[in-house]
Amino acid sequence: MRGSGESSRPVIAPLAPMDRVRQVTEALAAYVSQAGLKAGDRLPAERELMDALAVGRSTIREVIRHFQALGVLETRKGSGTYLIKPVTSATIHMPLSLDTANLRDVLLKTLEVRRGLEAEASIVAARQRTSDDLAIIELKLTEMEWVHLEQGTSGPEDLAFHLSIYDATHNPLFRQLLEQMREAFERFWDRPFNRADFARRSFPYHRTLFNAIAAQDTEAARRETLKILDVVEEDIKEMSK
Repeated sequence: MRGSGESSRPVIAPLAPMDRVRQVTEALAAYVSQAGLKAGDRLPAERELMDALAVGRSTIREVIRHFQALGVLETRKGSGTYLIKPVTSATIHMPLSLDTANLRDVLLKTLEVRRGLEAEASIVAARQRTSDDLAIIELKLTEMEWVHLEQGTSGPEDLAFHLSIYDATHNPLFRQLLEQMREAFERFWDRPFNRADFARRSFPYHRTLFNAIAAQDTEAARRETLKILDVVEEDIKEMSK
């Protein structure tokens, strides 16, 4: 007969198998390194990777999305997946995490990081941007302005505008870090405190930020970026009371 104390003992769960996505990520990085692939080279097709690694399509696609977010791979429709820059099993990845139970605190914490990152990114973008970069930034700005004027909000378009500035730095770490914080921003922009007017006061500064980057005025770019983020911080604090 089982003692009364035995039924309350915690169950020892079996060890989980090694994460399959992590295994495939490491295997793919090792393949790129061992095959001597260089930027611009095409990777094996999805089906070939699935057969070689004995995993499903969803796992392969998740790994590819992971490398895309890190700026390592790009997928060209109808052509395949190509290497943007070399990667090995020794490549450093920097996963980030925050407890998102309190959205206000998450936004303020990410804003602290954004302030440093975006101010520096705007300086570097103003200094390094090319004419092609400038065309992309202006396109994203135009899309953001159109949505803002038509609908009164511009969440995803606002993020796309800032990402295009990160890309114009030609330093992939800027975009990678913001990509890893995307979840908090996406969750936020779904329902920005139920207020369509959130950060509306920052709207004009996006155009002046673009003008500063176009003029390669690094100090003005930094100043306009901080104006945007100051408005965002004020509205987060005010609207989340």
